[in-house]
Amino acid sequence: MKMLISTLDIVKKSVINNEKSIREVNEQMKYDVIIIGAGPGGIFAAYELVQKAPELKIAVFEAGHALNKRKCPIDGDKIKSCISCKSCSIMSGFGGAGAFSDGKYNITNDFGGTLYEYIGKKKALELMRYVDEINLKYGGEGTKLYTTEGTPFKTKCIQNDLHLLEASVRHLGTDINYVVLENVYDYLKDKVKFYFDTAVLSVLDENGTYKIICKDDTYECDYCIISVGRSGSKWMETVCRDLNITTKSNRVDIGVRVELPAAVFAHITDELYESKIVYRTEKYGDKVRTFCMNPKGAVVSENTNGIITVNGHSYEDPAKQTNNTNFALLVAKHFSEPFKDSNGYGESIARLSNMLGGGVIVQRFGDLIRGRRSTQSRIDEAFITPTLSATPGDLSLVLPKRLLDGIIEMIYALDKVAPGTANEDTLLYGVEVKFYNMEVEVDEHLESNHKGLYIIGDGSGITHSLSHASASGVHVARNIANKS
Repeated sequence: MKMLISTLDIVKKSVINNEKSIREVNEQMKYDVIIIGAGPGGIFAAYELVQKAPELKIAVFEAGHALNKRKCPIDGDKIKSCISCKSCSIMSGFGGAGAFSDGKYNITNDFGGTLYEYIGKKKALELMRYVDEINLKYGGEGTKLYTTEGTPFKTKCIQNDLHLLEASVRHLGTDINYVVLENVYDYLKDKVKFYFDTAVLSVLDENGTYKIICKDDTYECDYCIISVGRSGSKWMETVCRDLNITTKSNRVDIGVRVELPAAVFAHITDELYESKIVYRTEKYGDKVRTFCMNPKGAVVSENTNGIITVNGHSYEDPAKQTNNTNFALLVAKHFSEPFKDSNGYGESIARLSNMLGGGVIVQRFGDLIRGRRSTQSRIDEAFITPTLSATPGDLSLVLPKRLLDGIIEMIYALDKVAPGTANEDTLLYGVEVKFYNMEVEVDEHLESNHKGLYIIGDGSGITHSLSHASASGVHVARNIANKS
């Protein structure tokens, strides 16, 4: 009898311990706030929540790698072009696509998104300045803040039918930007639970409690912040469809990246660093704009949803700088009826470029004007050394005539304020495509029609820049902290 009682006691204790273990595991998978995406929006949301509501249990889910494990295999020697990694270290991981950008934080409402339409222009600028203060605190001190205020270059632009947009620009550089991210992560890692290499498959709303479905596990939270960036645009569309969140078509920006000797733009970049210049073409009335200017920088390739496109970086450290400056020339296209898939249009052009060039195509401006493809010998003989190994080719076989005509017009227009832009050896890399998510319907708190579900950053279609995305994260974090 005693033996039987003893055995029953052991079984009961085992059951109780198992139930306790299950409860503990379930509790570990429950959070007050779950943030999906560790780009600038997600990072600053987590940071501000720690500041304003440290008692909250917070988790961040990121499909890409931790910062110290993000490394593109392209070395220019053994591997010269994109090999389509399962997770692109340039586009995904802690820091988002901005981790290896040149770290430009534009403090302005003139470009970078429409955050101000939701929270007001004054508030948007205040939040962007706050983000700037945090960046300085965590390693960005000593970097320069440029401004267009009072520049005589604005007058010169107007005289040549070009229009310089107003902005203050904090340039961290790719190297200092990385240091800032390292320091912010070191601060957050013991206060926030990070799940790297953990893609979220779907988000479910079960009576105000959100279930975050991953491959192996399901997590729960009271508040969910989605900040998946541009690379998560297709995933975001499925979430909105599943949760019946209204969206509307956004634009896609298509164009080329221009590379030329740094001396050509030195009189502009030395004063302003980045100049956002807009031109309206004579032929079609389309607007062409400069974007992401990188003085003494390098052209790079990136992988977005399996499509190879081109971008640019620059460094604060003089030892890492080049003799070239690069920038994008982009034309925005917005489709509504009967065709609504702006991103699909951009993808088709990028895929055509990949098909013809095996990745990025490069062409001399002189060859483009003459209607001939560039060859490796013509690239080698040019008075400029390319910073990206790309396939010589003919961009006129890739870009639609209307877009290419506008880009050519813009190059000649820029040549008036920066003589040398239209030189024979100016290099054009294609294609550069900026994909924007469908613009998601949210309120002034960036909260969707599902209470407690917030959609921020570039994945919302509302922000298009590091500063705006970061500011949106701070804004939402403060709203949640006030409710808690």
